[in-house]
Amino acid sequence: MDHADTLPALFHRQADRFGSRVAFRYKRNGLYCDLRWDEYRDQVTACAASLMNHDIEPGDRVAILAENRIAWLVADMAILSIGAVNVPLHTPLSAEQVHWQLDDAGAKWIFVSNGSQYEKVRQVRDRLPELRGIVAFDPVACRAADTLATSQAAMSWTGFLQRGRSVRGKIHAERPVALDDLATIIYTSGTTGNPKGVMLTHGNLFSNALAFTQVSNFGPDSAFFNWLPFSHIYARTVDIYVTLAVGATLSLAESADTVVANIGEIQPTNLSAVPRLYEKVLTAVQHDDPAVVGQRLRAIFGPRIDFLGSGGAPLPFPIAQAYKNAGFLVLQGYGLTESSPVISFNRKEAHKLESVGRPIPGVEVRIGDDGEVLTRGPHVMKGYWKNPHATADALVDGWLHTGDLGRLDEDGYLHITGRKKELLVLSNGKKVVPSHIEGLMLADPCIDQVVVYGEGRNFLTALVVPHWGNLTKTMAIDGKTAPETLAGEPNVRAFLEARIAKALTVVANYEQVRKIVVLPEPLSVAKDELTVSLKLRRSVIFDHYRAAFDALYQEV
Repeated sequence: MDHADTLPALFHRQADRFGSRVAFRYKRNGLYCDLRWDEYRDQVTACAASLMNHDIEPGDRVAILAENRIAWLVADMAILSIGAVNVPLHTPLSAEQVHWQLDDAGAKWIFVSNGSQYEKVRQVRDRLPELRGIVAFDPVACRAADTLATSQAAMSWTGFLQRGRSVRGKIHAERPVALDDLATIIYTSGTTGNPKGVMLTHGNLFSNALAFTQVSNFGPDSAFFNWLPFSHIYARTVDIYVTLAVGATLSLAESADTVVANIGEIQPTNLSAVPRLYEKVLTAVQHDDPAVVGQRLRAIFGPRIDFLGSGGAPLPFPIAQAYKNAGFLVLQGYGLTESSPVISFNRKEAHKLESVGRPIPGVEVRIGDDGEVLTRGPHVMKGYWKNPHATADALVDGWLHTGDLGRLDEDGYLHITGRKKELLVLSNGKKVVPSHIEGLMLADPCIDQVVVYGEGRNFLTALVVPHWGNLTKTMAIDGKTAPETLAGEPNVRAFLEARIAKALTVVANYEQVRKIVVLPEPLSVAKDELTVSLKLRRSVIFDHYRAAFDALYQEV
């Protein structure tokens, strides 16, 4: 990467190098469209010039509240190119949550995707005195009163770019940035408590993207597929900045609902996903013969897949093994928002499926005296925005305390064994890692989601969301019967309890799940039960189902 030591410099280098080659592929009105590298640069420099023309200075925070789209990518690189700070917001946030994060960050400008996201900002606009402008990627219907007030009205994306093009000859649409300059503030959705603003620098993002490319065989001919949200650091680094680093083409899914169909259309060589996708796909193609499973997986992922990447949450070993038996490698990695995010990753030529791989180049890992995973290197965040106490707790002598428990084996592979704060302690003093128990249960094709419970109790219980299609087929039940009815049937509960007992034969007696609650509908992001990366928000789930859990312990 000659003469490129920041992402904006790398972006311009790649645009010079690849010119008319395709940078992105996306679907519009049912048809796939291409955006070339030179077209990408034209839009980025226009957006950057327009931001500068609207007096956005180095260090100013500029927010993006939008689903994945080309405009998100353009706005991100434009913000970075002028030394401003990108504050990406997760689209499921409520208006009040949007207000809290924009206010905390002191955002001066915001890009929104559509009328729905614009409405969230409009509702709280009067309480955001520092917010000077709103740009909408899609046309939005502003109220008449808003149209008269320039601070309330949303500018169009097309008009914003056109304004940038008109002043681009007078404004040099980039500013020099240093590796230690702040690039982004990402608010962690968190499994507990209020979100914290993770401060990542240009050096953090640049070093992590380049280090990740060194442990993979990506190149300009790689075809990446994206469906994870850009507002999450996982997709932002591994999908956006890694493809930038190698000059590959990145194709965008239309939505989370069309992922499988879009994969079939794109036929990528690589994609990154959370374990939930791999679990659902495997359940859908389940068969006793691994060769048949392999054929069905090949029909979904296409003939060009090199390997599948997994992150964001623990990948149950039985799931990874089932894919390998079927001829597919699902390589698991590990990281945090605070580490930009990749700390370790399995290599295609050197992997242990039960691990999260070896640390990537430049990254140090050690295990603390209490079993906590610690990491140090250029990937570690600058700190938490306006939160020195949390920063001091997380960063000690340059080492980031991850909050995860783990071990390094004799070959240097990292194994994550649980979360310090999620460790369950039963009333008899026995300690249980719930994610390990859940992973074993999720290997059963009749189980879609599971949450283990038992802090301070004398045995474990669990919430179970069945895969209703597989369950009704296996039990020879009429598939037309509503899940709401089936969830209350004693024979369904007994069937699931028997399968859980079989799945947990490999664990200790105190780690057995004795009783369950069967839920008819999945846990969801909308109900705040999952983070945007589909991690369990245990405290919220326990609050929602406290009465159901209590009832299990009252049963004789």
